[in-house]
Amino acid sequence: MFEQLLSLVKENAGTDIINNNAIPNERNDEAVEAATQSVSETFKNAIQGGNVHEVMQLFNDGGSNVSSLPLAQNMQGNLIEKLMQKFGLSNAQAGGIAASLIPMVLSKLTHKTNNPNDSSFDLSSILSHFGGGNFDVGSVLSQFGLGNNDSKGANDKSGGLGDVLGGLFGK
Repeated sequence: MFEQLLSLVKENAGTDIINNNAIPNERNDEAVEAATQSVSETFKNAIQGGNVHEVMQLFNDGGSNVSSLPLAQNMQGNLIEKLMQKFGLSNAQAGGIAASLIPMVLSKLTHKTNNPNDSSFDLSSILSHFGGGNFDVGSVLSQFGLGNNDSKGANDKSGGLGDVLGGLFGK
């Protein structure tokens, strides 16, 4: 899962990291990895901390208005800290990178997850991976009246998880 996220971040890091003079070219991979870690750690902390609803809200939203979600804001804060510590960036520089890159990555992630023709990400795998060994994906999905086969995306229009969560989050 980390490698898939790393690839997604790298695909979207052009302007924010790769072509950014504040980050030396020889450290671009390190900056991409820091962004990926920010996404991964925040997913893990939310799921294992009992805030699965924040993750589900992201996927229910379908990738629009991502930056206003608490999960995305936490990821941005995490990345700002990492960029300031590892690269000596100012809060404004790091904040600009995080405010641009994280919403873009999350939007692409939700679109890939919700696209039935794209098998690179699925909600069940995301929940399972970041939930750790003590996380029962089937139990969470059953709380929403679904089984694992209904978990491709949270915003698909097939009467799956998206329809169930739509009412929950006022979509």
